[in-house]
Amino acid sequence: MPIPRLGVLAVLMVLVAACGRGDAGDRGHEARSPVDPAVVQTAAGAVRGTVEPDHRLFAGIPYAAPPIGPLRWRDPEPAPRWDGVRDATAFGSRCLQDLAGDLELGRQTDEDCLNLNVWTPAAEPGRPRAVMVWIHGGSFVAGSGGIYDARRLAARGDIVVVTLNYRLGAPGFLAHPSLGPPGEVGNYGLADQQAALRWVRDNIAAFGGDPGKVTVAGESAGAMSVCDHLVAPASQGLFDAAIIMSGPCQAQAPLPVAEQRSIEYAAALGCADKATAAECLRALPGNKLRTPVWFYEIGDDRLSGPATGSAELPADPVTAFGAGRAARVPVLIGTTRDEWTLFVALQHLRDGRDYTPEEYPRLLADTFGADARAVAGRYPLSAFPDVALAYAATVTDGILACPAERWARQLSRDASVYFYEFNDRNAPAPDPLRTLPFPVGASHSLELRYLFDVGGAPPPDPAQVRLGEQMVDHWAAFVRAGDPGWPGVDAGVMSLQPDGSRMVETFGEVHQCSFWAGLQ
Repeated sequence: MPIPRLGVLAVLMVLVAACGRGDAGDRGHEARSPVDPAVVQTAAGAVRGTVEPDHRLFAGIPYAAPPIGPLRWRDPEPAPRWDGVRDATAFGSRCLQDLAGDLELGRQTDEDCLNLNVWTPAAEPGRPRAVMVWIHGGSFVAGSGGIYDARRLAARGDIVVVTLNYRLGAPGFLAHPSLGPPGEVGNYGLADQQAALRWVRDNIAAFGGDPGKVTVAGESAGAMSVCDHLVAPASQGLFDAAIIMSGPCQAQAPLPVAEQRSIEYAAALGCADKATAAECLRALPGNKLRTPVWFYEIGDDRLSGPATGSAELPADPVTAFGAGRAARVPVLIGTTRDEWTLFVALQHLRDGRDYTPEEYPRLLADTFGADARAVAGRYPLSAFPDVALAYAATVTDGILACPAERWARQLSRDASVYFYEFNDRNAPAPDPLRTLPFPVGASHSLELRYLFDVGGAPPPDPAQVRLGEQMVDHWAAFVRAGDPGWPGVDAGVMSLQPDGSRMVETFGEVHQCSFWAGLQ
């Protein structure tokens, strides 16, 4: 089944505001106090972070060498050592990305961006704390780890949280055959994530974390990355549990497709000669690489990101899940009730109009190909108040909700798996999403505000505050013990809602999963 535009997931930045601590400052050197809780010794050198009453933050720590010059489009190298105490009170540069529509204004972007942030509870523990490593979303073309303020997860959850940057767009995923041996090109962004996981293994104990209890987690493109790590050979043994939030795990490009599109991308930059393309590409100024490389086109929609059939990712995750070839670790996986309303909302905001009834058949054909007629019969316009909501329901159900539940059941054959649906259809949303002619409901990414401290939306009401506290408790419990505190997927789906979260058995009926299974 074709996948609709996931490149638009970069607009996650619309929904998550920057934390406001600014860019990384100059790296200072100063004497280290042996009892100073703001100073931690890493393998590469000491860092000085920020100590608040409820948490500590160590920001902008390099976990790999700058991927510049001859290291551009190569697997990450270890970070160089430094002398003295490195300032870690401000976030480092974001990875290179297209600045059109950028909402993290004032935050520097640079190829030298392989840094991470460590959030801990305020007090040193008597025992090591479990660790959650968070991979940001943004369609593999935008975003940064610095916009996810994890102080509540760390303090209330009593865990250590690591957020990270990884190479995006062309620097992260260009798969030009000249860049390396056959089958070993592309997926540099995934290799960065693996390097960050190795850094956690080697350094997190100094921050009070337990290197033997690491959960890799992410939302949207970050969740798709988690799916990849569950099956990538080099990721095995680097984590002990996984959290997949609204992850399009089926959206990778086959390596031949990624290679061909990368050849076309390079040619457009003046590097058409395959014999000299690698040298030509590595000599380009970084600003020439801000435009993403797109691997798929479906109508006006485009996809970028990881490629399968490569040394880094030999098999696509969905095939591996079905064959029982994923890492056998506990998994927390879920979706939001109205995933795709975000993207039809953004179409409305971008074009200043809604979809028309005449466009509905084309939308379905572009998205579902030969199955479009069957989908139109099951999701007739007469059943919805708006074309946008009709189309959003088809993608929510057919691309995200039902596949995620299927993957959960497949993974549960070999490990403990817990499934949830975020179901607050009045979740606080940014101003633009509250001006639409249709409701966005529990849309893609709106659950992030219940876990991370981010701005840009009205404050939650008391019931939503309680739901946020419960979600932090559930996520932290899973990180600590591999169990969020509700039954596994075989017993049903946990519906997370402000009037009382509960296990339900109607998920498949609501999202018409039997119909979608019949199209496989």
